[in-house]
Amino acid sequence: MRIDSSAHGVYVIATTPFLVDGSIDVRSIDRMVDFYIEGGATGITVLGQMGEAPKLDEQEAVEVASRVISQSSVPVVVGVSSPGFAAMRSLSRAVMDAGAAGVMIAPPVQLRTDDQIVTYYRQAAEAIGPDVPFVIQDYPLTFTVVMTPGVIRRIVNENSSCVMLKHEDWPGLEKISTLRGFERDGSMRHISILCGNGGLFLDFEVERGADGAMTGYCFPEMLVDVVRLNAAGQRDTAHDIFNAHLPLVRYEQQAGIGLAVRKYVLMRRGVLASDTQRKPAAVLSSRAKDEIEYLLSCIARVDKRAALTPPSASADAELPVSASRAPQKTKS
Repeated sequence: MRIDSSAHGVYVIATTPFLVDGSIDVRSIDRMVDFYIEGGATGITVLGQMGEAPKLDEQEAVEVASRVISQSSVPVVVGVSSPGFAAMRSLSRAVMDAGAAGVMIAPPVQLRTDDQIVTYYRQAAEAIGPDVPFVIQDYPLTFTVVMTPGVIRRIVNENSSCVMLKHEDWPGLEKISTLRGFERDGSMRHISILCGNGGLFLDFEVERGADGAMTGYCFPEMLVDVVRLNAAGQRDTAHDIFNAHLPLVRYEQQAGIGLAVRKYVLMRRGVLASDTQRKPAAVLSSRAKDEIEYLLSCIARVDKRAALTPPSASADAELPVSASRAPQKTKS
């Protein structure tokens, strides 16, 4: 179940479900894992930026990751980013012992020069151990650390345990083309490239050579469709389904409230029992919820998966069968 450079498809970035009192909602974790796998996910990533990892203590982080791993029949990648290597090493060992497929490491914000970035990832790889596959998280919009294609090439070539890039640069299409060009000219070995940013540019990212997505849009099935249709050469159909969802993808990408939007829709879809976030957290206004409901109705004209029961009618309804059962999967 460990990831390698052949990883492809959609690794859904999982939210961390909470009950209204802020405690971890284990039953919703079980439903969520089942929902992602039934939707076609080839992997799941937990404790990412949209998983509220900084709001969990280490014990809770291990508990959430372990629960997802125990319920999942697909590889699970765990975010282990930390200012210090001691905490990173401890969490990495705990989740790998629990059956994680690999870990994801983001750069600390203080890195500025190319050499600092390369040295950091070399030391991080040493800290977690050479047997632990890791993912570079390249997200300069949040971490303010700019990794050029040349820097990524150096990290990949220096660390055999680096198997994947989570590409979230913006704009970043040319970066994907450049990295794939390095592979063609033999100056960099092949790695998997999965893209983030809520899927905002996925339609063209896969055409540029990305292997899929590692993000958490509230309709992950759409991301799966785009990757699958592109691989099958059905470009127009892939763009049509992507374009139908694009207004909600864009709405979900708003800084500050993006996670609130995502959790709200997942709750409306019967996946989460509550859209609660741990504080500090943004709260959706009634006007914002009305806008989301309107966008869902627009998508439903093309994609019936967005045709949800109106909130007033669904408040006391049972969860959909596909989202209500709490499977007890075992790892293969």
